[in-house]
Amino acid sequence: MKIIGLTGGIGSGKSTIAQMFGDLGVPVYHSDKRGKDLMVSSQKARKEIVSLLGEEAYLDDQLNASYIAGKVFGDRKMLAKLNAIVHPLVRKDFISWAKEQQYPYVIQEVAILFENGNQDFYDRIILVTAPEKIRVERILKRDGLSKEKILERMGNQWPDSKKMPLSDFVIRNENLAETRLKVEGIHGRLLDNT
Repeated sequence: MKIIGLTGGIGSGKSTIAQMFGDLGVPVYHSDKRGKDLMVSSQKARKEIVSLLGEEAYLDDQLNASYIAGKVFGDRKMLAKLNAIVHPLVRKDFISWAKEQQYPYVIQEVAILFENGNQDFYDRIILVTAPEKIRVERILKRDGLSKEKILERMGNQWPDSKKMPLSDFVIRNENLAETRLKVEGIHGRLLDNT
């Protein structure tokens, strides 16, 4: 079974693309969602996160996402420390999940694949891109963040120009019909290659 990394900057449309692959029957692992789940369910992670960020990181036994975001997205060192707690848990969880799948390939949707130097873990990498203006509009609509906060989060990720040469496939996600055709084409190629 091949392991495919699906990545792209915030607001590029990774989740939309992941859903399109899922609609084709491909098992898709959503790293951000699982990471948040593991931050709540893992006692070891909870202890380390409270030690790093304080008791306010959890509210009524749930993740206080807005508090955590406020603490880490403007502070690269703090973000790196949080990632060092969460990413190994997600990797272990993904490997265990992937072993249970019965399909020629699986996709791991992961926001910061290259930034963490994890590209060698994947057999192929799909990069989702979109113009910055469209990405900002999507995030404004979806998350209600200020433009300043959006640009701050974008600043924590590599630019597409740096990721493109390292990717096997690039999907420019502007037009959904064209994007769907591109996904179907990549799906066919990945099935042929397995």
